[in-house]
Amino acid sequence: MTAPASIPDGFEPHYRKSSFTDPWEPLYSAVHDKQVQIGVVLGEAHCNSRGLVHGAFLAAIADNAAGLSCGQALRATGREVSGLLTTNLSIDYVGMASVGEWIVTETQVIKTGRVLCVADALIRCGERIIARANATFQIPQST
Repeated sequence: MTAPASIPDGFEPHYRKSSFTDPWEPLYSAVHDKQVQIGVVLGEAHCNSRGLVHGAFLAAIADNAAGLSCGQALRATGREVSGLLTTNLSIDYVGMASVGEWIVTETQVIKTGRVLCVADALIRCGERIIARANATFQIPQST
């Protein structure tokens, strides 16, 4: 299991930085019309003591990708929002990935409502699905 020869086309250093994700850098993202994909070459900081991707890391990038994708989808409908709040996140761990492998999110926004946005996310390692997540976000209401 080796790292990709290069980061896939369309991916740039992730634009949304935070002190929470700093230990996991370098993270990469690809911004599309209604989706933000997040990818990373797994390192020790992403994995457990057995060298397998940690479930908490998968949950964090699924949450991040789903929330950013909801923001993209809302902007596509002319709604400029920031600060979506996660109200629910569920995740199923269905596979494994190891240090040195490239993993990436694929997110589909299911619904953009007035108050809530719902999205699904798959996390893949090559052709393998390693996790599936469902997320709901509260859309801040202007006062």
